[in-house]
Amino acid sequence: MTPQDASIAAAKVCNLAPVVPVLVIDDAANAAALAEALVTGGLPALEVTLRTPAALDAIREMAAVPGGTVGAGTLLTPKDVENAKKAGATFGVSPGATDLLLDACEANDLPLLPGVATATEAMRLLERGYDVLKFFPAEANGGAPALKAIGAPIPQVKFCPTGGVSLKNANDYLSLGNVLCVGGSWVAPKDKVLAGDWAGITALAREAAALSR
Repeated sequence: MTPQDASIAAAKVCNLAPVVPVLVIDDAANAAALAEALVTGGLPALEVTLRTPAALDAIREMAAVPGGTVGAGTLLTPKDVENAKKAGATFGVSPGATDLLLDACEANDLPLLPGVATATEAMRLLERGYDVLKFFPAEANGGAPALKAIGAPIPQVKFCPTGGVSLKNANDYLSLGNVLCVGGSWVAPKDKVLAGDWAGITALAREAAALSR
């Protein structure tokens, strides 16, 4: 997969809905029901972070849910890429980008949303052929004003800001011309997941899916 093809695929994922849920799953037994709740609420693109032992099993479960597009987040190494692809992930997300990680995603045909925090990092990835990126950690790096400023001299790059994004500030990002969507964990709070409150999560997803962009 070329960087250009990866960015085209990443853009398609980002355009599915204004919010991509960022999911930290501790028990894969909850994964399918969680995915169904989010997809029913209008959020089909799901990022399962590889931060827990249950993550790969959760990806396998979610990949079988009709209407969902499941990706793996927190990709750090080539092994992460291989494991995510085998588990059924159809896209990847990383907090940053290294040549090893980019090479692995391209070799394994896994579209990547690589993370950047600065204009220099965005320029480096653009030079390689990536023009759809993750801005992370968004709020800690200056929030929407910073991303707007980065976009002024690099308008050809589009972003999915993640990190500190919530219902309260999501529209600040979505109103920017260089933002395709945002990533956030607020649509699947741990207490609702643990309680099996799938109707409550669907309601949060509907609220997020209704955000304008």
